[in-house]
Amino acid sequence: MPSWKRTMWILWFGVLFCSSSYTMSVPFLPLFLFDLGVEKGSVNLWAGIVHSSAFLMGAIMAPLWGMLADKYGKRKMVIRAGLSLAIIYALIAFVQTPWQLVGVRLMHGFVGGFVPASMSIVATIAPKEKLGWSLGMMQAGAMTGGILGPLFGGLLAEAFGMRKSFIAAAIIIFIATIAVIFWVKEGKAESNGEGKAAKEAPLTYRVAFQNRALIHMLLILVVFQLSFNMVQPLIALHIADLQGGHEGAALSAGLVLSIIGIAGIIASPLWGRLGEKKGYYRILVLCLLSAGMIVCLQYFVEALWLFALVQFVFGLFMAGVVPSINTLMVQNTDERFRGRSFGLTASANQFGSMLGPLIGGLLGLFLGINWIFVATGLIMACTGIVIFMRRRNEKASSAFEERM
Repeated sequence: MPSWKRTMWILWFGVLFCSSSYTMSVPFLPLFLFDLGVEKGSVNLWAGIVHSSAFLMGAIMAPLWGMLADKYGKRKMVIRAGLSLAIIYALIAFVQTPWQLVGVRLMHGFVGGFVPASMSIVATIAPKEKLGWSLGMMQAGAMTGGILGPLFGGLLAEAFGMRKSFIAAAIIIFIATIAVIFWVKEGKAESNGEGKAAKEAPLTYRVAFQNRALIHMLLILVVFQLSFNMVQPLIALHIADLQGGHEGAALSAGLVLSIIGIAGIIASPLWGRLGEKKGYYRILVLCLLSAGMIVCLQYFVEALWLFALVQFVFGLFMAGVVPSINTLMVQNTDERFRGRSFGLTASANQFGSMLGPLIGGLLGLFLGINWIFVATGLIMACTGIVIFMRRRNEKASSAFEERM
């Protein structure tokens, strides 16, 4: 096995464990709020605040971690993030009030960066012809963790209580970090020319504001994450309503969220290969339009099994969005800027993920969750249409210039 592929698979498992630890704890925080004394009438708003707090801090810190990754090494940033996250997840198990939970979530956002730094390493070492497939596989790793995390988190929460599942999440991310310490050697990536590039004058963040393609990808990420996270904090509460009560809701939510992960495992590598053949812009537009239309169907769903089925189909198309954006971003940025570009994408993800729960939480006070599903779908579909129109205009302009 080539050294780049071996490193990719090690980081794949690291991302899987990181995603598992995240989804073992964070999706269940709305239900955990009841244990902290939050009343049902205000739980939607508190769920939005708890989710958004980490994303706010993460959006601020991600560019800094990306710059430090380029300066001191991406592997060091993976290790830093992993060890810090292990401590943060353990702390969640000991909070006693909603405001303490918000404080721990702020620290969660401050220390993040495991997945972006891992993606950056893979984007640097993978051959250009394997870039789409490699990033698609890494996304599938994250989705695999999205299966295992809610499933085991729900089982642990039902059997031992939610606080024990947070401790388990801390142990899992710690194991992933140990694997990176012993088996990932970032120095091997210099065979792709990074060592030579590093000796040249360093690039600054000013480059990002001069790169229109990168700016457009960042804006798309913000809008996508905003729409997706409008409804995510309310999923567990909605599932509890669909099944008629909060008893067993953690396990049911874990199973449904795992279904989305299964869809991601199936679809992410396929979207990567299709992007290599058909073009990543086409895949991005197709996935946004399809995911948007499908999630709108949740407005009519009143049975839990049908809700799970629609979520699975939604996951199939959603899985193609982020890998396509990541690949387009890599294709339009300098290799020396790789860590910072992934830091900026992480910041865009976090910023959208911060706004989404706040908007969804506020809408949840005035509208039913079914209307929030519709709003989510419309935003995704409209984003796909805007990208399609912009891309068509760019091609028409290029063709006109060639004729002139």
